[in-house]
Amino acid sequence: MRVEPYLFFNGRCDEALDFYKEALGAEVTMLMRMNEGPEPHPPDSGQKIMHATLRIGETSVMLSDGNSATPASFQGFSLSIGVSDEAQAERIFAALGQGGQVQMPLGKTFFSPCFGMVADRFGVGWMIIVAP
Repeated sequence: MRVEPYLFFNGRCDEALDFYKEALGAEVTMLMRMNEGPEPHPPDSGQKIMHATLRIGETSVMLSDGNSATPASFQGFSLSIGVSDEAQAERIFAALGQGGQVQMPLGKTFFSPCFGMVADRFGVGWMIIVAP
């Protein structure tokens, strides 16, 4: 059994894919646009992303534009990235924070030599941690 996050960007999925490729070195392993599926779709949604899968390190994260005109809301959870050293933590934290909001600056804690929390420009929460 495996749990994989599925994030709905409500019209900003292409932008999110580009951002995560740049910020995290993510690799797009699957991408299907609305007009490639068998179901009828609204005329203006053809190039929107029905489904995409990103590989971030050893993890798959699925993304979509979804079918809602309301802004995406990423509340009540964060995605955690475990990294090997402080330099990698600083690089990833800074990249994810571009256009986002720092929730807890990177720093030493009782449970990690380096931990921080940031919401990226889409509002997705990330926790960056160096294992002790």
